[in-house]
Amino acid sequence: MFSRPKRRVPSLNTTATADISFMLLIFFLVASSMDSDKGLPRQLPPPENEQVEQELKVKERNVLRIALSADDQLTCNEEPITAEALTKRVADFVANVADDPSLPEKSTRELNYFGRCQVSDRHVLLLQVDRQTNYDAYFQMQNAIARAYNQLRNDLALRQFHRPYAKCTSEQRNAIALVYPQRISEDVSGE
Repeated sequence: MFSRPKRRVPSLNTTATADISFMLLIFFLVASSMDSDKGLPRQLPPPENEQVEQELKVKERNVLRIALSADDQLTCNEEPITAEALTKRVADFVANVADDPSLPEKSTRELNYFGRCQVSDRHVLLLQVDRQTNYDAYFQMQNAIARAYNQLRNDLALRQFHRPYAKCTSEQRNAIALVYPQRISEDVSGE
């Protein structure tokens, strides 16, 4: 009998598929928003050529010196300390609950939601970090400091607004941040 030749299914030209996929990927990357509020809120110093020397006179009682040496030794006011103990030390220093004369001065200000209150706005955390330090040790030190501020702000939010700091409105968070502002000065040394 007759045998029919087998038909071949024509193959699809997939050359353009890769181009289309790439263009869609670029479109979605550009069109989607990738806002991320993670990280440490720090103001970086200006570039070397734009740096303006500004000397601020700060009373010794208002300064907490935190140092991280090349061998990853963390010290606070020249005393060895762990990252966990640093969190408590920073929180106690910034809050100065008992208005101790050896801890930072406070000033009285009028703030939204709080009225006339004592604010810890004169303290400075002076960070001295050696360039040869391990990044992990530096990151642990920064996390300890951030944890102290978060703890202070969260406690105040719970007392004042009966909710955690993260669940407060932006105006409430701004008011709390004015009570406990982050005042950090960083000095990098070494080669």
